Amino acid sequence: MSSPSSVSNTLTLQHHELLRICAIYRLAIALVLLGVFYSDIGAGALGAHLPGLFLYTIAIYTLLNFSWLVFLRQNAYQVGGGQIEMILGCDILVFLLLIEASGGLSSGLGYLLLVNCSIGSILLDRRMSAFFAAIASLGVLGLQLYNLMSGQGTTKDIVAAGGLGILLFATVSALQYLSARIRSANLRADQQSRQAAHLQRLAQQIIERMGTGVLVMGPTSQPELINRAARQLLGCHLHSEKEKSDALRQAIRDWRNNGSTSSTLLQSETGNEVQLNFTNLQHDSGCSTLVFVEDNRKLAEAAQKLKLASLGHLTASIAHEVRNPLSAISHAAQLLSESPQLREEDHYLTDIICRQSQRVNQIIENVMQLSRRQAGAPQEHNLATWLQQFIQDFSAGTKSGDQVQLELPEQVLSARFDAAQLTQVMTNLTDNALHHSQIATGKRFAVVSAQYNQERACTQIDVKDSGPGVPEEHKSKIYEPFFTNGSGGSGLGLYIAKELCETNKASLYHCRSDDDKSCFRVEFAH
Repeated sequence: MSSPSSVSNTLTLQHHELLRICAIYRLAIALVLLGVFYSDIGAGALGAHLPGLFLYTIAIYTLLNFSWLVFLRQNAYQVGGGQIEMILGCDILVFLLLIEASGGLSSGLGYLLLVNCSIGSILLDRRMSAFFAAIASLGVLGLQLYNLMSGQGTTKDIVAAGGLGILLFATVSALQYLSARIRSANLRADQQSRQAAHLQRLAQQIIERMGTGVLVMGPTSQPELINRAARQLLGCHLHSEKEKSDALRQAIRDWRNNGSTSSTLLQSETGNEVQLNFTNLQHDSGCSTLVFVEDNRKLAEAAQKLKLASLGHLTASIAHEVRNPLSAISHAAQLLSESPQLREEDHYLTDIICRQSQRVNQIIENVMQLSRRQAGAPQEHNLATWLQQFIQDFSAGTKSGDQVQLELPEQVLSARFDAAQLTQVMTNLTDNALHHSQIATGKRFAVVSAQYNQERACTQIDVKDSGPGVPEEHKSKIYEPFFTNGSGGSGLGLYIAKELCETNKASLYHCRSDDDKSCFRVEFAH
């Protein structure tokens, strides 16, 4: 016998509707038999042999079926296998009593056993359904043998009982086979559904973690799907309030209208160029556009590698051909400045020689640092703790008038980076902010803040100054080596900072902060 718990689980998941129909059928057949018994239709057929037994049996059976239906509704049709077996056993007993009360199988009530055994073959396992079919067959045969022995039946009734028994087993076997096929099909469908759901979740995770941005734009130019890389690369293009002026949507509309080129370049809010590749997605509700968003810095990185290779050869020559004569010039100027016979105007000239020698030496150091720079070793850091230590170390090595303000959120921020390389980046950016604040206001002041950008799903560091910001005509040039619009810089600070950021899979770009200040922002990878 199967365990009730296993049968109960099957019933709970698959057969609630069949239980409901079965309960209604049992109540309906009881009411029909009771009505036929009291009407002229069943005269001489139902209850003709023992009318009292028929009446009491069908009345109790009606009350039992009504109670069973109420019980099922109260329990949301969640019942155990033992309860189903008890009800089927009760049905077989009731119909045997009704057959006896009606004078045997000639009343036709024996065929009602087919319905009950069929229901049992669906709701119960193979052994239990065969067991109830055997009980019903033996019950009918035993009843006919009793009537034959008591002189109330004939041999024809024995043959009819045998035929009914064979029919019961044949029906139960056929339904068991069909039920097993249906259960197997349902099981396969359920497994396929779970597998499809798993593959869908897996595909979503893969798309979400891809380095290439993926964007699906619907027929109404509204995003249907966008992964994290696309949100980072596109930024404000996804949230433009003026759709007509939105370059991203305009590029998609142009491609839909003419389709002359499958890719285009777009300037992102971070100052980097992104490449958009388009393709159509046909579906029932229209035609969507699949857009692959890639950072166009790959070509720039290849060019930079060639440039760095050239710089590597150049620095070897600079180290031998320039640095030694430069050291001699600087040393001679220092010795000359210490001469007591030197006039005041000549002291001024020797100071110029020393300062410019130091500047040239710093340029050589920066170029040599680029040529021998090693790959970083990023580690997970608590950004607030790291920034507090950086500000403390930075302030200890600066002038007394320099002021660097640190702004941190209450939430814990973490990011992956090489601590030594980020220190160099932040030193360059903070020095740059102090310098430009002094030019604009006369005070060396900078603000360093950190925050988590929910929209772009990444951690950011802002270094803000009080200057006017980067002129529009210089925005595309500020990260080029040796570019400077002042007289005191080497033009390598921002170039080195951007290179170090990219080594740590971070982005560096200029923007306006929320309080409308000039800001260089370091955006870490997710």
